[in-house]
Amino acid sequence: MRYRRRELILKYTVELFIKTAQPVGSKSLIDNYNLNYSSATVRAEMNALEGMGFLEKPHASAGRVPSKKGYEFYVANLREDEVNDNFRHHIATLVEEKTKSVEQVINQTCEILSQMTNLVSVALGPEKKGETLQSIQVVALDKNMGTAIFVTNRGYVEHNTFIVPPSTSIQEISKVANIFNERLVGTRISEVSAKMELLQPLLTDYIVEQEVLANAFTDAFIRYAHDRLSLYGKESLLEQPEFINDSEKLRKLISILDDPEKIRELITGNGDLSVNIGGKDEDLTFISANVHVPGDQVGQIVLVGPKRMDYSKVLWALEYVTDELEKYFEIEREINDE
Repeated sequence: MRYRRRELILKYTVELFIKTAQPVGSKSLIDNYNLNYSSATVRAEMNALEGMGFLEKPHASAGRVPSKKGYEFYVANLREDEVNDNFRHHIATLVEEKTKSVEQVINQTCEILSQMTNLVSVALGPEKKGETLQSIQVVALDKNMGTAIFVTNRGYVEHNTFIVPPSTSIQEISKVANIFNERLVGTRISEVSAKMELLQPLLTDYIVEQEVLANAFTDAFIRYAHDRLSLYGKESLLEQPEFINDSEKLRKLISILDDPEKIRELITGNGDLSVNIGGKDEDLTFISANVHVPGDQVGQIVLVGPKRMDYSKVLWALEYVTDELEKYFEIEREINDE
């Protein structure tokens, strides 16, 4: 593809900064890409790109780095797909194994993505915003122990085992579960814990130790949220120059990666592929792709890294993976429908 001179200089500035993590000067551009321009010409173009908001000049640095606007222009207009045959082989081998569950296929795909890109890859299960409580049950394991179970309208099941207090019977706790069913079935999962707390004064009329069951279900709901996130390659990201020497950025990064809801908030766009460069958190880029899994549900694979990531490699890899997974799950749906 042929680029105009200014576009070419922006393209190479982005790519050299991605590679070196160092501000880029005119001489380094000419040396690394054998540009047939004088240093004065390259400097003039970089000055113009800075004036247009595509490049920035770090404090006390002779070179320049891409701005958020520069990265966005690069992704939309200048990047070139980086085909990786080894990566394609790994994915092909994975989807050929027909005995794996949907979760296993997606999680192993994320592992491969993380190894290839040196970024964090995240598997997010179907968003729970539209999911509602279908039923609550209590199962007695023995006279001193029970299990609290909840089921969502999408068939997701979570449970938590609890100790039955000496002053309480499993039958009394079952009465509390019945009240929860009467009052909470059909409630959005994200609202259940708050509504359960409001019911506690009412429940004391039936059982003094009602908080035992409430706490058991609350713990299960918390685990439900975190089980919808599988994360790979965290160590690689923590070693990136952007974070390794900045404890505050590192702390902020860890808090984001440990919370699936924060990750969802930082993902923009409703399409099958979205790129959020900087956004609410100026140090990170989130690239997400929807994965349509059996059961008419949509999960997501997300790659998280510094703005200085290899967009050509990452976007090609993510687009390739989602295409292959769509084909795999479509075949699985057809087999199950026969």
